[in-house]
Amino acid sequence: MSPRSWNPTTVVQGVHWILLGLFLWLEPGSASLPLLMDSVIQVLAELEQKAPVTEAIPIASVWQLSAQHSGPQDPLHHFLLQSWSLQAIELDPTTLSPELQGLTKEVARHSVQGRQEYGVVLAPDGSTVAVEPLLAGLEAGLQGHRLINLPLDSTATPPDASDHSPDVRVTSPDNQASSPDAKAKAPTTVDSLLVTLARDLGLTFLQGPKNWSHPGLGAEGCWDQLSTPRNFTLLNPEASPLTTAFLNGALDGALLGDYLTRAPKPRPRLSHLLSQYYGPGVAGDPTLRSNFRRQNGATLISAPALTQQVWGTLILLQRLEPAHPQLQGMSQEQLVLVATHATKEFTEAFLGCPAIHPRCVWGAAPYRGHPTPLRLPLGFLYVHHTYVPALPCTTLASCAANMRSMQRFHQDTRGWDDIGYSFVMGSDGYMYEGRGWHWVGAHTRGYNSRGFGLAFVGNYTAELPVEAALRVVRDVLPRCAVRAGLLRPDYKLLGHRQLVPTDCPGDALFQLLRTWPHFDANVKLRTARRASRRSKRKPPPVTPTSQ
Repeated sequence: MSPRSWNPTTVVQGVHWILLGLFLWLEPGSASLPLLMDSVIQVLAELEQKAPVTEAIPIASVWQLSAQHSGPQDPLHHFLLQSWSLQAIELDPTTLSPELQGLTKEVARHSVQGRQEYGVVLAPDGSTVAVEPLLAGLEAGLQGHRLINLPLDSTATPPDASDHSPDVRVTSPDNQASSPDAKAKAPTTVDSLLVTLARDLGLTFLQGPKNWSHPGLGAEGCWDQLSTPRNFTLLNPEASPLTTAFLNGALDGALLGDYLTRAPKPRPRLSHLLSQYYGPGVAGDPTLRSNFRRQNGATLISAPALTQQVWGTLILLQRLEPAHPQLQGMSQEQLVLVATHATKEFTEAFLGCPAIHPRCVWGAAPYRGHPTPLRLPLGFLYVHHTYVPALPCTTLASCAANMRSMQRFHQDTRGWDDIGYSFVMGSDGYMYEGRGWHWVGAHTRGYNSRGFGLAFVGNYTAELPVEAALRVVRDVLPRCAVRAGLLRPDYKLLGHRQLVPTDCPGDALFQLLRTWPHFDANVKLRTARRASRRSKRKPPPVTPTSQ
């Protein structure tokens, strides 16, 4: 195919549904690639090379074929497909190798069965992403930022009506940013970019008030191996059914879909767009990448606007599926209450909390001995710098290597049971779990059981960590911990040097800490006499590993 004949807009518009439909022709046991985002990008690149170039978009036919072989058709997707007035063409699924076909089969549908999560892949930044909601957002973005008018009632627009063609308006969803209440007028449109997220948020919180007070939305998990991942197991299967991987995928889809609505034509190939987003950053912007999805998501999605979308999507589902077991008989007052709680939980417990890589992502060695539980909530945050490693870590590979190095030093040289810190903050946008929220650490001698030890990777004697890392430790993590009942609302923030004779957390960082909310400047005065007595002994070396 010559570059002149390649129409990027036409080709990429069909890629999502090609992926969802290809599994129809796959035989059980087909060979597959590792469940990596790079493998998904490889599939997209090959499809973009081989997809037919016509003005017809091969979406509707693929979805219809898919529905015939995979059970009852999803009325919501059927509604969106018809609203986009898409045309159908024949597909040839044999254009992909068996390995690529095997991958498309595995990622075509997202599901959770027991502790196993399916349809997810490991991204280069260490996060796990559900592919189906990611591609749904990309597809919506390729159609434009649309508000789709809801059908008037369930009898007027049955989901299988052949003449069903709801009105579609291209406009901004910010026009509906007012927060609803029980007396507010019900929304009449849904935003195609947020439909997938809004649907699952709404249906999850329809299950009952027990989900409304959950301290954290979603569940993290671990891969069987990081080099060639095949199986993803949830760490806490009792957590919200909205897993972190699903929320990552839905959020990435919304962010990239939004980018596509604003990108000048010709739009980039999806394989190229995803390579940038899960790499150095889209169009040279290092902040527009997966490492910062939560920060960018909080900017894109306001709570009032999302509440409207969740409410509107529940109304749409209620009209498309009058017999839906969760929605049958639900009043508008009940729906808006569910939408409000669902949005609050998502914006505060997911977008408003730091992205924390569990120990399995950085390759932690097992804990030695028996950990001592903390008595929560705690009243202190102790800030450290690692000093060694002295350089900030900016990638998963470097941050994970730093974590393993510190753990080895703490366990093998210091003789401790584990890495000392509760959490470690990288400059890659992620916090790394050390001893975590529930176990006493070895970070601030004499005070380990009273507070969490938070360390920045790097030496901050003469310079400061990047602003994104500072914001997480200053604002995001404390707010999230207070909300979850892990940290007292009146907590005190201290530098390591205020309690132990050390230069930690470095002069530059400590001077900044003095300006932060909750910093307690009087602690050093109260402990000066004790520190003076200790100073007669040989002080410990100036190193992050001092208790």
